[in-house]
Amino acid sequence: MNHHAKQSSKGKDDTSLRPMTGNEALARGAWEAGVKVGSAYPGTPSTEIMENFSRYPAEDLAAQWATNEKVACDVAIGASFAGVRAMTSMKHVGLNVASDALMSVTYIGVNGGLVLIVCDDPGIHSSQNEQDTRMFAKLAMVPCLEPSDAQEALDFTKLAYDLSEQFDTPVIVRSTTRLSHTRSIVKVGERVVPDPKGFVTNPSKNVMMPNNARVRHPQLIEREEKLAEYFNTSDINTWEKGRNDIGIITMATSYAYVKETIPDASVLKLGASYPLPEKLIADFCKSVDRVLVVEELEPVVENDIKVMGLDVEGKKYFPRVGEFSPEVVRECLENAGVLEKRDLAPAHDQRPTPRPPVLCAGCPHTSGYMAIRALDGRVMGDIGCYTLAAVEPLRSIDTCVSMGSSIGNAIGVAKAGLETKPVIATIGDSTFLHAGLPALIDAVYNNVDITVILLDNHITAMTGGQNHAATGKSLRGEETHRVDFEKLISAIGVKWVKRTDSYDIASMYQTFREAAEFKGVSVVISDRPCVLDPVKVKGPALTVISKNCVACQSCMNLGCPALSWSDEWYDGHHKVKIDAEACIGCTLCAQICPADSIRPLEAEAPKAPH
Repeated sequence: MNHHAKQSSKGKDDTSLRPMTGNEALARGAWEAGVKVGSAYPGTPSTEIMENFSRYPAEDLAAQWATNEKVACDVAIGASFAGVRAMTSMKHVGLNVASDALMSVTYIGVNGGLVLIVCDDPGIHSSQNEQDTRMFAKLAMVPCLEPSDAQEALDFTKLAYDLSEQFDTPVIVRSTTRLSHTRSIVKVGERVVPDPKGFVTNPSKNVMMPNNARVRHPQLIEREEKLAEYFNTSDINTWEKGRNDIGIITMATSYAYVKETIPDASVLKLGASYPLPEKLIADFCKSVDRVLVVEELEPVVENDIKVMGLDVEGKKYFPRVGEFSPEVVRECLENAGVLEKRDLAPAHDQRPTPRPPVLCAGCPHTSGYMAIRALDGRVMGDIGCYTLAAVEPLRSIDTCVSMGSSIGNAIGVAKAGLETKPVIATIGDSTFLHAGLPALIDAVYNNVDITVILLDNHITAMTGGQNHAATGKSLRGEETHRVDFEKLISAIGVKWVKRTDSYDIASMYQTFREAAEFKGVSVVISDRPCVLDPVKVKGPALTVISKNCVACQSCMNLGCPALSWSDEWYDGHHKVKIDAEACIGCTLCAQICPADSIRPLEAEAPKAPH
């Protein structure tokens, strides 16, 4: 690492050793690097980076949730213009949203250091796709650092700021789900804040118009060459000598799997996947008989090495889909003939029993989708907890593309003119502010006949309960302006907009019918806070009065995890029961029970005397 990074990572005593997740270490690295402004939109597996960054003293830095990833990136770029170090963090699909800004700021360069921390999700644990951020790094011609553990997450983040300012470039630090959420011991250091540079007036550099961009593009190519020279001698790359018959080039968390699986191989661990240290790689390849490239997802490094004219193998044996593990790496090395195939006896199936995801007990989205099903509409879904309405028992959405796509998709379906059903878009409150608002403006502007269901649960629920512009609280929990959805939607020009209580099923059904019958753009705001965030809602639990239950199964259509089959029967069907510990007392099941057999728990048994 460079001199600055080594200095700032000194610890005074053993208390400088702390267990940290990768995300905590990334936030710590930004703080130690003297970052003054951080902005992000939450998205698993990146969410905890900005949450942890915000826990450092407010006098040291500004930390905020932005409306979306492009806004977050623009905020960080603005802080860099102002001459301070800035950071934005996001998941891989968030980089899609921020890429417009990235593709221009790479031409401009930086004033204060500018780092984008992007967390990929191999294996699709919580995303709509798998995506390899390294391909964006190549497209934007910005360096991409690849930490393999929490210690490197901290150290590489600090280094990223030095590189950013030294080479006048944004820098990407790439994490993955496994790194972001795995905990290990990290040696922390002290905060070192560079002197603020102040805004530098330089329109020929800072204003991207054609004449200026034509001048800057060749400078990007020159910058790329200088970075490649730097990485050729940088100690973030490590050459571990071992067997001469096999050499492995790897990076990030794949390095740990390689070391666990074939510890005696010669290994070249790359600290940066772009631009590549070509001389170092060429020397490594000459030192061994055969070279394999082990990298998650796309053959980014493998293909670049092949372009260099070197004979390497990789995706011939290693998959381009899914998350790596020691087991995956070993099996691929066996298939490549590097390790002897094991003669394993048939093992018991140790895979866990599948547990399909469900909405929480009492989730306010449940009644909305029941009302939607009653409309028999063509439903365009969106990104959030409510995407689970794609599966039984609520199964009621037909599409889900990306954040904020539902309203635009609905416009397209309506304009196609082939649909006889009501065209409906469902979208959450945070997602609406993220990317749904422009599409709603488009719907009004183009006079489209659609119904938008705004599922307002007062929080960014899917990623763990983060605030947004309509919650009235900032990232640090401070009171701030709260967006009024009804006023905002009316100001756009929507003539039919109503708010209804998500726990009032009769009102939900009636309001949704009225909205679908309206010709033009109608918006229903389904209003009830999330049952888990920011605090868990818990009312009096309900119970089933078994003697009244007719096993009609109406309540089971809610998909509520507090409801299950009982051992009692009626007319050949199971009766139901309610887990009092899981029940939050929302009363949705009681409202739809035709036999009036669901009552507050105290109705089942008399209260004990005082």
